[in-house]
Amino acid sequence: MATLTSKGQITVPKRVRDALAVQPGDKLAFRIHDDGSVTVEAETVDLGTLRGAIKAKVRGVTVDDMKETVRRSALRQ
Repeated sequence: MATLTSKGQITVPKRVRDALAVQPGDKLAFRIHDDGSVTVEAETVDLGTLRGAIKAKVRGVTVDDMKETVRRSALRQ
């Protein structure tokens, strides 16, 4: 059980925090289902699981690439 404050806040009971394995600062998601029931899920993400998930769009730059960029810039002036 939890009590709603005048600011719309609640303290999540320790047993619930332990069951969700959440820590201070973690996010909780409240999902409202078609039947009116509400579930609470931890929205924590282990950053280690994200490694390699996003590929860099910038490729490495060679010295020749830099020289060409400088050359083109000089021609514009």
